[in-house]
Amino acid sequence: MSTETTASVSTHILDTSIGKPAEGVAITLSARSGFDAEWANLGGSATDADGRCKDLPALPEGTTHVRLDFETEAYFSNQHSAKKQAEAQQDAPRVRDSGAFFPEVTITFAVNPGEHYHVPLLLNPFGYSVYRGS
Repeated sequence: MSTETTASVSTHILDTSIGKPAEGVAITLSARSGFDAEWANLGGSATDADGRCKDLPALPEGTTHVRLDFETEAYFSNQHSAKKQAEAQQDAPRVRDSGAFFPEVTITFAVNPGEHYHVPLLLNPFGYSVYRGS
């Protein structure tokens, strides 16, 4: 595959509730070639200690839309002790059953061939924000 005919994708996650990278978040990458086309699951990976996911699968030629699925519920369940500490410091309300208001985050975006898309996720138990990074 030529980088002139395909786009590339990378991501990282910062847990803004503790001010640290979110390690171990599973991410699935899907793509489609047209607005009405079916999604093709390309595989996935998980974030490293720096919150980065450096080994996402390559996009096939003709990709026009990409979807990143972040499995946040398991991450927040594993962060129970960190949540308790943050809640005590911030006097925040206790997180509901699963530890996350958003048990998953799905980001869908359009891509153009030859361009790189870095999509950072700023995450906390009650909200998130994404943007096109560099």
